[in-house]
Amino acid sequence: MSGVSSESLTTALTQLEAKLPLASLQLAKELFGILGTVDSSAGLRRALTDPSRTGDEKSALVRQLVGGKVSAEAADIAGGLASSRWASARDIGDALETLAATVVIAVAENKSAVSASGISGLEELENDLFSFNQAVASNHEVQRALSEPQASAAAKTALAQKLHPGAGEEAKVLIAQAVSQPRGIKATRLVARFAELAAKRQQRWIATVSVTRPLTETQFARLQAGLNSLYGRELKINLSVDPELIGGIRVQVGDEVLDASVITRLGQLHRQLAG
Repeated sequence: MSGVSSESLTTALTQLEAKLPLASLQLAKELFGILGTVDSSAGLRRALTDPSRTGDEKSALVRQLVGGKVSAEAADIAGGLASSRWASARDIGDALETLAATVVIAVAENKSAVSASGISGLEELENDLFSFNQAVASNHEVQRALSEPQASAAAKTALAQKLHPGAGEEAKVLIAQAVSQPRGIKATRLVARFAELAAKRQQRWIATVSVTRPLTETQFARLQAGLNSLYGRELKINLSVDPELIGGIRVQVGDEVLDASVITRLGQLHRQLAG
């Protein structure tokens, strides 16, 4: 996904973030259900990506379609996606799939964040997804059964549950989605994609910190407390020493970089003078 579709997905994920602290698996299941409706109708996909329709018109179409069948929250999310611009009919389905998976991943994150770092719930989810893919890879009969076009979604889901009965509820939802609605790719590839999304979200809990010289225990404790306060969560800190910074500190949490080093300030001054 690139161009205008990528921008629309980024906007949708940003808007979804505010809903994630109270997210539920039911919301994710509803979004996956809407995805199934969209995927089943080429005419609907064309209507939702028709550049001659306004965003409000496309949003109203989705709300009319799913109204009363899903929660208001799910309808709002789907309606918001429909109101955005998409380069292709496939892209809106991919975006809806990503949002639904992100909700599941956030549920796993929130479950462990109540008493500890959310990273533990995400690691458990990743391990469950990886274990499922390993189980499939080691059994050719299972691979054939999951790819059998005549087999029902219910049968494939039941088989998947038997492969890893100890999986958490969040993993079960994602695995069931992958085997019942792989959307043109192998189920294991979709499971791997879900695991990649979980790994990316896990980076929100890891701070990669570069400093010019080793920190004392007191300094490290102050750094930990400061970053936890800044981000509102218990971060895991990976600390490294980089004398080339000349002075200061560089912190990266997920995609966000906080850079207060001397070399950065010199670079900014140079750009200002050049301008």
